Amino acid sequence: METRKIFYWLARLVAAIIMLQTLYFKFTGAAESVEIFTTVGMEPWGRYAVGIFELIASVLLLINTTAWVGGALALGLMAGAIGMHLVFLGIEVKDDGGLLFFYAVLVAVCSVFVLTVNKETVIATLKKFTNRS
Repeated sequence: METRKIFYWLARLVAAIIMLQTLYFKFTGAAESVEIFTTVGMEPWGRYAVGIFELIASVLLLINTTAWVGGALALGLMAGAIGMHLVFLGIEVKDDGGLLFFYAVLVAVCSVFVLTVNKETVIATLKKFTNRS
């Protein structure tokens, strides 16, 4: 297996695993998750919505034909998470040493790589939707 394919699969798996492992905290109303979404003014609806979208993105990332869609969705979600950290939460949340921020950045980087590998498909899809009159 060529190196690029290995990194492609690793990027998809890392992003999906990170997002999937946070779902437990979002869906069970863990104190940290509730505090984060309360701070940004999105509790509880935002916590559930983000969790649902992260679940969808994770599943899409794991399917070959939809990995680029999952990457795009994950990148959008992580842009929001990174923005919330920078504007409202700070890098470090509840003495986590910046771990949640690091995870958001890592998922974003993995998502960019997935989109880069699939750039022809992304460009073709964008052209398809933007060339309609």
